[in-house]
Amino acid sequence: MFEHFLSLQWKAFFRSSSLGKSIGLKILMGFLALYFMILFLLLGIGLYPLITNRFPTLDPVEAVNRFVLLWLGMELLLRFMLQNLPVMSVKPLMIIPVSKRKMVNFVLVRSLFSFYNLLPLLVIVPFGLFVLYKTNHGTGGVVAWMTGLYLLSLSVNYLNFLLKKKFAENIMSLVPFMMVAGVLALVESLGILSLTGIFGSGLDLLIQNSYLVLIPLLLFLSLFKLNQVSLKRRLYLDASLGEKEEKADERDFEWVRKFGDIAPFLQLDLKLIWRNKRPKTTIFLSLIILGYGLIFYPEETYQNMPAVLVFVGVFMTGIFMINFGQFIPAWDSGHYSMMMAQNIPLKKYLASKAGLITFSVMVLTILTTPYVYFGWKILVINIGCAVYNIGVNVPVLLYSGSFNRKRIELDKSPFMNYQGVGAAQWLVGIPLMAVPVLIFWLVNKFLSFGPAVGVLFALGLLGIWLRKPLMERIEGVYRQNKYAMIRGFKETGQ
Repeated sequence: MFEHFLSLQWKAFFRSSSLGKSIGLKILMGFLALYFMILFLLLGIGLYPLITNRFPTLDPVEAVNRFVLLWLGMELLLRFMLQNLPVMSVKPLMIIPVSKRKMVNFVLVRSLFSFYNLLPLLVIVPFGLFVLYKTNHGTGGVVAWMTGLYLLSLSVNYLNFLLKKKFAENIMSLVPFMMVAGVLALVESLGILSLTGIFGSGLDLLIQNSYLVLIPLLLFLSLFKLNQVSLKRRLYLDASLGEKEEKADERDFEWVRKFGDIAPFLQLDLKLIWRNKRPKTTIFLSLIILGYGLIFYPEETYQNMPAVLVFVGVFMTGIFMINFGQFIPAWDSGHYSMMMAQNIPLKKYLASKAGLITFSVMVLTILTTPYVYFGWKILVINIGCAVYNIGVNVPVLLYSGSFNRKRIELDKSPFMNYQGVGAAQWLVGIPLMAVPVLIFWLVNKFLSFGPAVGVLFALGLLGIWLRKPLMERIEGVYRQNKYAMIRGFKETGQ
């Protein structure tokens, strides 16, 4: 049965309308995966000499054990933010005699072959081999210790399943747990109670008593069973029919009517953002990212690296533009075919999108003006980046949107949801972020700061001046790709 499920997944991938872009994305992700695998392998090889130099009086295993809890905490955070849970289309299987247990087990076992589960092995195995060769620890104890660490990492994988199912739909419910984690971190940093030391002492016992590997094994099996029970409870065709009804938001945004022909489209976009979890999250995320400058601006090192400040400026003033704009027109994928069948001017539809994200850049630029406290150059850079975003990056995002083929479900998890992400979303980051930084760096290197910012201003103003012919060209590309986009947006489970 596992082979049959794998066959179905394989056919679904190769019969998708976005096959070419999916393969391109897989190749790109493959290079990134290889890069991180090499980094983690180098970390595993270099960890033993690094630990022995830093803690010469401690046993290397005991020294590493003091950091395992921090490692697991960071791993859980990164998995929650970045790891996609494995999915399969179960509705066609629900009407035929296929065991629910087998479907659930397939999804859970498939997650064990995740790239995220390979990375810890690349650190644990080389370090463990060094320990066997360089120390007097017995082979059984070291193997048990390595197995226990890897089982803890796999347990984090299944704990992430449970957390995502419970909290991904309502990220605000995580706030109390984040506050508790912050308090525990404060207690650790103040030396009141060393949680990492207590956890490390428990791992010290593992290498001395190999049979204690049963504890992480039981934890792993328990989390597997909890996920199995949780998934089986949700595995019904009518599982989503009994959801609690919520009062509809009737806000109409009548004030946008003053914007003329594009007003109806702006009104629909604002309703879409206000009434749906995933697009609404882009607003909250944009406000959070405004604090990004506090990481760089107070540091004198970055004050002497203006190219880095350009990256920060493009990112902060354009974060809503990036998060919302990269999924145009996939936000409307649920009714895109209906829109294209109506007498709707595509030019005005695109103009409304451009107007919305242009307005967001202006608002975010105003909100970043207090950073002038760290120097007038920062204010000038942010304004230059904002003009560049409006003139250059807005048309780039709209153009890249013509290659979107993946449907977005607006009622799905709003936090770190990668549904609808394709090759276009990854590749568009190069012209959006890297190009302005490179242009600024080159001009600043061979001329000076003033001309470098002036070039960003000039390119932005040139893009604004050429907005009409650029939009006509973009409209033509959307018309060429119209039917491919409709076909792709009709597919589910991408």
